Amino acid sequence: MHLHWALMKGSNRPERAALEAALVALERDATLPPFEAGVDWDRVRGVLLEAAERLRDNYPYGHPLYVGQMLKPPHPAARLAYALAMTINPNNHALDGGRASSAMEKEAVASLASMFGWSESLGHLCGGGTMANFEALWVGRQERPGRGVAASMQAHYTHSRLSEVLGVPFVGIATDSRGRMDPAALETALASGAIGTVVATLGTTACGAVDPLPEILAVARARGVRVHADAAYGGYFTLARNLEAPARRAFDAAGECDSIVIDPHKHGLQPYGCGAVIFRDPSVGRHYRHDSPYTYFTGRDLHLGEISLECSRPGAAAVALWTTMRLLPPVPAGAFASGLEAGREAALALQREVGADARLVPLMAPELDIVVFTRRGARASQASEANRRIFDAAARHDLHLALASFPRPLVEPSGAVQSWDADSVTCLRACVMKPEHRDWMPEIVTRLKSALDDAA
Repeated sequence: MHLHWALMKGSNRPERAALEAALVALERDATLPPFEAGVDWDRVRGVLLEAAERLRDNYPYGHPLYVGQMLKPPHPAARLAYALAMTINPNNHALDGGRASSAMEKEAVASLASMFGWSESLGHLCGGGTMANFEALWVGRQERPGRGVAASMQAHYTHSRLSEVLGVPFVGIATDSRGRMDPAALETALASGAIGTVVATLGTTACGAVDPLPEILAVARARGVRVHADAAYGGYFTLARNLEAPARRAFDAAGECDSIVIDPHKHGLQPYGCGAVIFRDPSVGRHYRHDSPYTYFTGRDLHLGEISLECSRPGAAAVALWTTMRLLPPVPAGAFASGLEAGREAALALQREVGADARLVPLMAPELDIVVFTRRGARASQASEANRRIFDAAARHDLHLALASFPRPLVEPSGAVQSWDADSVTCLRACVMKPEHRDWMPEIVTRLKSALDDAA
C-alpha cells in the first residue's frame, strides 16, 4: 500500500508527530509575548465531529478502486505543509502578507518552468487551471489586440467561455479520430487573420489526447500567432519515459510555446486549488502593471501580486507545493516521475483488458492515463444506456468509474455501434492516475467484469 494512502486510512501517529515537530521548529526563538486566542475547544470538537459525519457522504477518492474523475490524493507532505503554513495563514498577494511563502512560490514555479527547459520565465500559482488559462488568454489578447482564440473541439470548455469573458472570438478546430487537433483545419482557420492565440492541449480532460504541438507551432508561427499550451492535466507527463512517439514529440516541443498552464492539484500531489501559469517571455509582466501603494510598502523586490490578476492567494498552497517538490523533485527517472509512469502502465493494462472482452470496445489507445471505452450496441442510444447500467453496477461493487459523452466522429472508428440514432455516445471513462492502480489492476478488472455480468 502506498505511503500516502496508508497514512490517510491507517494510524495518523507518524503524520501527527511530523506536524508537531514542524510546529515546534516554526515557533522556535519566538520573541513576541505569548498569548492565547479565546477558543472554546469543546465546541470546536463537537462541530468538527459533525463536519466529519457530513463528509462521509463522498466517494473514496484516495482509494485505488476509485478510477472516476481526476482526483488524486495529495501527498502527506503536502497536507502537512499546508497545515503548518495555515498556522500563519500567509497571503501571497504581497510580500507583506507572505514573505517566506512568496519566496517558496517563486522557487516552486521556477522548478515547474525548468521541466520545460525554461531558466528565465515569469509565472505564479493561482486557484486552478481555469484562472491560469484565463491569464494566459488575457496576456494573449494584450499581445494580439482584437484577435481571437482557437482551440480544438476536445479542448476544455472553459476556453470558449473565457474568450467570451475577454470579449474576443473563439474558433473550435476539428480533431482527428483520437481527439487531437487537426493541423490542416487549424491552418484553414488561421487564414482569416482573426486568431491571435492558439491553445494546444497537452492532455484533454475527456480522453487524455495530446495535440500535435510541433505541427501546431509550425502553422501558428508562419502567421505570427501565439501558442499557449494548456497542460493543466497532462503537463507533468513531460517527465515520463514511457510515452508513445507522438505524445513525446509534443511534450518535447512545449518549451517553444509562449505560455504553459499546469495544475499541481492534478498530478502534482497537491490539495485544491493549486494551478500555475508560466510565460516564456518575462517582459509580458508589463501587462500586469498597476498601482496599489497601500499593498506594496516593504522592499523593492517583485511582489507576486504585481504579476497576477488574482489578488489574495493562499501562501499555504505555495508552501505545500515547495515541500512536495523538495521531497519528490520533478525530474526524469525520479520517484515522482516513476509514479506517473506507473499510472500510464496501469492505463495501458486496463485498455488491453477492455479490448480482450468481447462485450467492450476501447475508443482509442490512451496517450497518458485516461481510458475510454463503451459497451457494444446495436444503436448509439442502446450503447449509452448499457454504459450507464455498467456504471451503476460497478459502483455497487465499490469500483467507481466516470461517464463522459463523446461525439460520433470519435466513437464510430471503434466499430462499437452498428447504427446511429444519436449524435453521441455516453461512454465509460477511467482516470488511472494513482501509482497504486498498477498493482490493483487485477482487482479493478475483476470488479469490472462482475459489473458487466450484473448489467447484462
